[in-house]
Amino acid sequence: MANDFVMLLITCAATLYFLLPAYFANGAGLLFGGGLPLDMGKNDKKGIRWIGDGVTWKGLIAGTIIGVITGIIQGFLAPFIISQYGAFIYTPIVTSLPNGIVIGFLLGFGALLGDALGSFLKRRIGIGRGKPAPILDQLDFLIVALILVSLVVKLNITFIAIAIILTLVIHLLANTGAYLLGLKDVWY
Repeated sequence: MANDFVMLLITCAATLYFLLPAYFANGAGLLFGGGLPLDMGKNDKKGIRWIGDGVTWKGLIAGTIIGVITGIIQGFLAPFIISQYGAFIYTPIVTSLPNGIVIGFLLGFGALLGDALGSFLKRRIGIGRGKPAPILDQLDFLIVALILVSLVVKLNITFIAIAIILTLVIHLLANTGAYLLGLKDVWY
């Protein structure tokens, strides 16, 4: 029983570690965003913004770069991680520097693309900027990041389930922290 709990903790930690490029890119989009919106301020035929002011080119570029840098760091650390913990890790893992660059890009860009897609969907169903869309707000970035990274890494259902559960918890904690620091207008 204790051994199962330890394996669950290791699997959760490995899942979080693998997803760091997506998490960091998502946060960097907020921190380094601003400026020209991704939708260039355009509206659809009904006069509704395509995405909105919250998703910007600067945030997309900065977040993607942060995702790649995170992947590069994971690539440099890969030999150590694999030699120390490889036998215990049952999740995808960055295995080399080139692998880290590709995974960092796919997770980082995917996270920001997912955020933009989430904003697009919110506008289409009539939810304004800053208004809550439970589950969509928390998982849009993760789902698209996982879809993109699945092009190069095999993902299993256990990994995906753990990623979703951890992301829901982390997203709530991170957004609450960003709100308390004045970085976001809402806590969710």
